[in-house]
This record gives sequence, structure tokens and C-alpha cells, in this order.
Amino acid sequence: MSLRVEPSEVVAVVGPSGCGKTTLLELVCGLQTPDAGTIRAAPAALMPQRDLLLPWLGALDNACLALRAQGVSRDEARRQAQPWLERFGLGGFERTRPAELSGGMRQRVSFLRTLLAGKPVLALDEPFAALDAITRLQMQGWLSHVLETEPRTVVLVTHDVEEAIVLADRVVAMSARPGHAVAGIEVDLPRPRHRTDTRVLELREQALEALGVPG
Repeated sequence: MSLRVEPSEVVAVVGPSGCGKTTLLELVCGLQTPDAGTIRAAPAALMPQRDLLLPWLGALDNACLALRAQGVSRDEARRQAQPWLERFGLGGFERTRPAELSGGMRQRVSFLRTLLAGKPVLALDEPFAALDAITRLQMQGWLSHVLETEPRTVVLVTHDVEEAIVLADRVVAMSARPGHAVAGIEVDLPRPRHRTDTRVLELREQALEALGVPG
């Protein structure tokens, strides 16, 4: 696998189950070491598929976990996280525990926790896979807006080719195991992107063809 991601670029990685997409993110984040080859990456924070929020903490304290892990005091971590919580549409839910939050709200807390880690690279592993279809579409639009206002270098793993086209600057298609890159598709389209736009549909078909999936 050979992959280069430029600063502030959003790259989506798509491919069949078991081809190594999650392993790639874990390698980028230093959670695994490669059997061969070299990884040169800026420090990265991983957002896993499941939000993994601590059930006994409210939204604010869950978002603060990345700061607390760096030794920031609870009060200072809360002070830093509070404005972000409001920007993410979670104002008023500071003390609300995960069980009382909607799926989309939980994912926003999880993303904020990842963002507050302060790493230059965000590794997002199927961040919306567990959400219902309507909430997933809403969260895709929300994430697109966040990355426009707060640019980050992002490697996004997803099974949803349409999601990849809507969110990414470039889509990398992987083969079945042993996974390797079979296509790189540039998505040179202005945001926001609409799923019914002709060019979006063309790029979707191009990605599906690279994956060997009928459109």
C-alpha cells in the first residue's frame, strides 16, 4: 500500500470488508507497527466506528477526555471544550449522559473528543456507520461544514462510496485482501456537494467501477 496525504487534504479510503482499511488507520496512528515498509506521519488521533463514550460522564466531560489524558485539569479542560460544544450544536447538553443523547449527538461528542486531542491528522473509521440513513446524511453535511471552517488533514475510512465523494478531496479505492490501492479519484468539486449533481454521480460510478461493483 502506498499512500500520500497532503496537509489539510481529506482523503477517503473505500474498499471491501477485510481489505485492511482499519489496519491502515491504526498504522497511521501508531497503534500497530508495519511488517515492512515505512510510515511517515504527523501525530494522528483516531475516531473509531463506535463512539466509546463513557456512560457515567456527561457530554462535556466525555469531550474533555483527550485533554485530561494530556494532563490538563478538569476545570481547564472544561473551559477549553465548552465553546466547541456550543459550536457543535451541543450547548445545553453538557451534563447529559450518552444514553440520553441521540446517535448523531453522540458522534458529534466523539468527533469533538478526537479534535480536542490536538493532533494535526484525524483518522476517522466509519464514523457514521452505526447511524440511521437520515441521521447519517445530516452528519455528513455537518462534518463537511466543520472541515470547511476548521480544516484538518483527514483520512476517512468508509464503505459508502457516495459519502466518500461528498466529503473527500480524493478517494482511494482498495482491492480485496491483500489490500492495495487500485485507483485514486480526484474530487475537484465545490462544497457543499449534492448527491444528485451529475459530476457527483459520475465520480460515484467511477469509484464503484474501480471496486468492481456494478453501479
